[in-house]
Amino acid sequence: MEQVQIGKIYRHFKGNYYYIEDIALDSETKERVVVYKPLYERKDSKIWVRREKMFLEEISTERPDNITGQKYRFELQDHLSEDYTVK
Repeated sequence: MEQVQIGKIYRHFKGNYYYIEDIALDSETKERVVVYKPLYERKDSKIWVRREKMFLEEISTERPDNITGQKYRFELQDHLSEDYTVK
């Protein structure tokens, strides 16, 4: 997979959709992290971060919780994405 695209929608292998806000750097390691928000109501947090490497990692399609059958933890949903960063 390529780098995460800011302003796009990705689906998690458990079925929920997320909007990519930005890419940030960890202040200690300088590792890239994805800043994203769920496109559904959550009470615990409105913004999440995850290491980009983990965001894009390949997962087993045999996992019982992989209800989408995706090859990757998060996959770009071009048919749903609208780039809100372009004015």
